[in-house]
Amino acid sequence: MPVTSDVDADAGESATRERETENASDDSGDALPINELFESLQGEGRLAGVPSVFVRSSGCNLRCWFCDSYHTSWEPTHATMSVEEIVAEVESYDADHVVLTGGEPLLHDASVALLEELDARGYHTTVETNGTIHRDAPIDLASVSPKLASSTPTPDETARPDGKPTDADEWAERHDERRIDLDALAALVEEYDFQLKFVVSDRADVTEATDLLDRLRDAAAVEIRDTDVLLMPEGATKERVAETRPVAAELAQEFGFRYTPRLHVNLWNDAPET
Repeated sequence: MPVTSDVDADAGESATRERETENASDDSGDALPINELFESLQGEGRLAGVPSVFVRSSGCNLRCWFCDSYHTSWEPTHATMSVEEIVAEVESYDADHVVLTGGEPLLHDASVALLEELDARGYHTTVETNGTIHRDAPIDLASVSPKLASSTPTPDETARPDGKPTDADEWAERHDERRIDLDALAALVEEYDFQLKFVVSDRADVTEATDLLDRLRDAAAVEIRDTDVLLMPEGATKERVAETRPVAAELAQEFGFRYTPRLHVNLWNDAPET
């Protein structure tokens, strides 16, 4: 179920960005901004290949230049759905795994209510998060993807699908200031079963990731094993993943981390609802 904005995209874009800038939720009560809701195979992480229902919220507090969910971040679109409506849609599918993703789903207060309802119905829930926000909610797997320096947008690297320019200059400093929150990361790994998933395209990314791991291991009161760390090739298309996959795999082997595919990209390229 791909969904589009229930407000005028151009008229609401600046207001939406301002709310996201302050890490404010644009949901109201028990409602969430939902960009897509569909069933597919989990494409990443240790549950890759598992049939899952994906609930993709719209809105993000970061702006990674390589974001593969452009319409949840750079140009957020959505329909507003109540938690009750989302749960009913989830129950219409057969899968018993649910992935709450985005955007940044923990930006929204109503994500907690949704996770509570899914937990009460016996669903296994994975939350895909950038690791800058911690919530007290029933989460079976926190799939935490800290954003490295290479994610910071630049005008040369960031382009809208329609070819129009982005506001990468405006977001570069803001993104870089927010992309790592050590306190939030420590709380997430302490409270939940977790995987740490780093998007990599070269050795510099892994060097930064290991430095961050050292800091996080000092800050967190739980063990973080090398096998909890996954390296994922950067890319939203088959062609780009083909370029970065060998590097990610070789570095995972060298450093003793795990490699994770982008199964959905390999199977369906950048098609929606995958």
